[in-house]
Amino acid sequence: MSLGYLLRRGFGAIPLLLAISLILFAIVHMAPGGPLDVYADNPSVTPAALEQIRRAYGLDQTLPVQYLKWLHAMIAGEWGYSIRTGRPVLAEIIDRLPATLLLGVSSMLLSLLLALPVGIIAACQRGKAIDQFVTLLSFSGISIPVFWLGLLLQLLLSIRLGWLPAAGYTVFGDASMTDRLAHLVMPAGVMALATAATWSRFLRASLIGILEQDYVRTAYAKGRGLAGVVMWHGLRNAAIPFVTVAALDLASIISGAVITETVFAWPGIGRLFVESMNGRDYPVLMGLMMLGSLALVLANLAADIACALIDPRIRYD
Repeated sequence: MSLGYLLRRGFGAIPLLLAISLILFAIVHMAPGGPLDVYADNPSVTPAALEQIRRAYGLDQTLPVQYLKWLHAMIAGEWGYSIRTGRPVLAEIIDRLPATLLLGVSSMLLSLLLALPVGIIAACQRGKAIDQFVTLLSFSGISIPVFWLGLLLQLLLSIRLGWLPAAGYTVFGDASMTDRLAHLVMPAGVMALATAATWSRFLRASLIGILEQDYVRTAYAKGRGLAGVVMWHGLRNAAIPFVTVAALDLASIISGAVITETVFAWPGIGRLFVESMNGRDYPVLMGLMMLGSLALVLANLAADIACALIDPRIRYD
């Protein structure tokens, strides 16, 4: 993969991100309601004070002017200030980012540990009882809503059995590793089950196609066993579509697991997005959505690089 290709991809992403920012800005600001609606029923806030707040955040200007000012500030690294808290948007995101990264990385690792053996077993035992059983489990994991599974685990493991804390990041006043792991088990497990179910299906389908190739039959003819064929010939070639899907899922995790973080009161980016959306916090919403868009662009680039490293035949010029 040449440096020129990487530079072209980087510069090519700029107009894409600009177009995304314009569309998102219009949707956010044209949605019903606004950040000042919270003051509507507050008799202590006079119309003059309300107008002063509106001018302070530039909400009295036209949408094109607001967008250009926001874009200039975003490019300069000044993401604005939260309308709800008054803190810098970047500080709000940075404060929530470690919790999201902890949850995301943990769920991704757990997903890999589940998806790889399940996908390999299903492909090698295609059409047999174990394949049908694994397929049933995978479809169940894909079909079950994440919020429902999370609530079910909370009811069983927290309320009924009392094994794990129901929600939160840590117990108040306790920041030990054991306490954080106890709070991490359920949200990471819920995300991993849903992700691993999808990954295992992609890996199974890709691996089945590889195992039917002529060079695999040649490997069998040379005396190599099933395990060797899968490890040395199957997985590397089957990994390309798997890596692409995994990279896109990684981008969605980094941008915030909205449902999981909301169900488990996990103080990450996903929960911040919900709080900002409910409060019509325009600056924070735009910062989070642009961060998600950037993560998706970088994930696509990372997938291309990973595919080129896995398969030397892939060249990007």
